[in-house]
Amino acid sequence: MNVLELYIWIGMTIFVLIMILLGYLGGRGTKNIDDFAIGGGQLGPVLLGLGFAATYLSAAVFLGYPGWSYEWGYANLWLMLAIFGGGPIGALLVAKRVRKINTKQKSLSLPDWLGDYYNSDILRVGTALLLLFNIFYIAAQFVAGARVFEFTMGLSYHTALTLIAAIVIVYVFIGGTLADLYTDAVQIIMMTLAGIIIFISGIVHFWEGSITNTFEVITENLNAQNPNLVGIFNPESPYFDSISAVIGAILIQAAFAATAPQLFNKVLGLKNEKDIGKMILVYVLVMFCCVVTLFGGIYSRAAFGDNIEVSDMALIEYIIQFFPTIIAAFMLIVILAAALSTTDGLFVSISTVFANDIFLKVFVRRNIIKINDKKAQQIAIRISRLAVLAIGIVSYLIVLNPPKYMGDLLWIGVSGIAAGTVGPVLYAIFGKKKPSPRAAELSMIIGLASYFILYFGKIEKSTMAAGAWATLIGITVMFILAKYFKQPQLEIPSQKDAI
Repeated sequence: MNVLELYIWIGMTIFVLIMILLGYLGGRGTKNIDDFAIGGGQLGPVLLGLGFAATYLSAAVFLGYPGWSYEWGYANLWLMLAIFGGGPIGALLVAKRVRKINTKQKSLSLPDWLGDYYNSDILRVGTALLLLFNIFYIAAQFVAGARVFEFTMGLSYHTALTLIAAIVIVYVFIGGTLADLYTDAVQIIMMTLAGIIIFISGIVHFWEGSITNTFEVITENLNAQNPNLVGIFNPESPYFDSISAVIGAILIQAAFAATAPQLFNKVLGLKNEKDIGKMILVYVLVMFCCVVTLFGGIYSRAAFGDNIEVSDMALIEYIIQFFPTIIAAFMLIVILAAALSTTDGLFVSISTVFANDIFLKVFVRRNIIKINDKKAQQIAIRISRLAVLAIGIVSYLIVLNPPKYMGDLLWIGVSGIAAGTVGPVLYAIFGKKKPSPRAAELSMIIGLASYFILYFGKIEKSTMAAGAWATLIGITVMFILAKYFKQPQLEIPSQKDAI
């Protein structure tokens, strides 16, 4: 065992023990399904802002996205604009109104919120099933954690995959959302520090008297390898080969921030809707410090050329080669933390689907299963925790053979959910009257079908762009059908009134 491996084992052991302790503390505060899903709706803006950023960013910011930068060069920096521009727009667009509506609905998740708002169990269960797309997202995070263990600690890929899956499952099983948020707060602080260090490190390493000269040297290096690496768009990239692809990326990032279930439940968990602005401000500030890691892939390409076999490992190779051993160990633990920070939120959001959205809100409320409320809550907690185990196993099996790019796997999940849910969510925010549930149900079905046709039919090669166009189709269908499938009801407060 070399010095780096020793430091990682020591650091990872300490980190995991802290995560399990925080999971235990979260578990002590988890008395019912409300606590498990949204922390009882009594959480503060700083904690939720940190959790929102940690969950939004994921290990892709340290592995998959720098890997794209390594593979496709400067064109991938459009992703920074998409994340930093699209994400906050999506959050600002829906968060306050969603939280305001939920003061009456008391919903616990995205499917629950839509089902309650439109009074439709078809929409509730359909959206719940849509969230199973996020198993691909979880699988991508498992790949990230496994790659770090494999690359730095000499473990086989399958052993590393088993280890990272077990760590996440244990502390989410124990603590639910409270464990998720406590651990997210620690993880995002580490991620923020790592992002700043990585960005500055490349300037220091390639320093040529000024920042301008430094990036000129990096650019000349990349251009000598492949002129496409320094182009505004890269024809070799499936994500940023044209302005339409960039627009698609921005739109899907906004849709992701607006309706991703693991983010949606954090908005529902906020104690005071007036604190939405504070929550988003915290999220934006720490997110900016993290996304500059995309430059790490560019630094790696300038340093190593095209000699790195697995592009997802470009940033790790850069860290190992150019950082002091103890700092490199810290940075690699941060990457593992990034994988954990998203995965735990995804587990909670999907497990809530089975426990609350299907069991409590359909089977119990419709008297299909007849039990008292106390017993129902106890069973719901058991279901949510068993769902964590089942989801973990399925996600593990999906990536027994790792994908070429973890980012591709991640966006399959995000795009499918956005295509089916953004239309009904936006109409709930901006529509003046509730339409018939049929309009929302058809929007969900047509939006999802559009995504399948566009992406899996190979009409659009970018998962992000395919998701964006399908989302726009779903939104259009929702607003058109709302005019034809009317349901007489009182007007709800307009967006202007809500603000």
